[in-house]
Amino acid sequence: MIEPVESSPKSLVTVAHGTRNLAGNDVARLVAAAAGERLGVPARVSFVELAEPLFADVMIEAEAPTVVVPLLLSTGFHMRTDLPEAVAKANVPVVLGAPLGPDPLLAQAQVARLLEAGATAGQRVVLVAAGSTDEAATCDQMAAVSLLSRAWNGPVELATLSGHGTRPIDVVRPGDAVSPYLLSPGFFHDRVRREAPDGVVVAEVMGAHELVVELVVRRALALSAD
Repeated sequence: MIEPVESSPKSLVTVAHGTRNLAGNDVARLVAAAAGERLGVPARVSFVELAEPLFADVMIEAEAPTVVVPLLLSTGFHMRTDLPEAVAKANVPVVLGAPLGPDPLLAQAQVARLLEAGATAGQRVVLVAAGSTDEAATCDQMAAVSLLSRAWNGPVELATLSGHGTRPIDVVRPGDAVSPYLLSPGFFHDRVRREAPDGVVVAEVMGAHELVVELVVRRALALSAD
């Protein structure tokens, strides 16, 4: 039996965006389960939309003081509006954390995925994010590029699939490696693969990498100490 981590929260809830891709939602479930096991506390996954249980319902049903770790990679409407509104409906104390990204641990997970895909040291990398029209999200994406460049020790450019920014077709060149700034497989990752030119290495999403789980554990512990 794994002993609870010192100062663990009484309950952990993670909240992902949600997707119609079942494998994508399974990533969120795996991360929540692994983090809860590490912490030695009940852990429940939830989603903003497109999958169940919905975060709003989980907040209403919460029965113990809870910390919420969003599995979202940048600031945006969900972080500013949806999640706080749902937390306000809880009948127990709830502490809502910041977006999971950007963070050095995520950059390290991206490096691991790049190497697994066959990328080599010094290879030019394009970080491809889902994108957003929110300026704060763009700032978060630029910070993620900086962190990945430092972890990769090589050049990294940014491309986005929607919202502000330059599209991959205008940034990715033959011989590049692509690092999807995504936690889960689904529509966006499929699009990255489909649009990548020949000769481009496309890494897997970060998924339930042990470094992602480690980050969720650290965030939960920090929130429980607040």
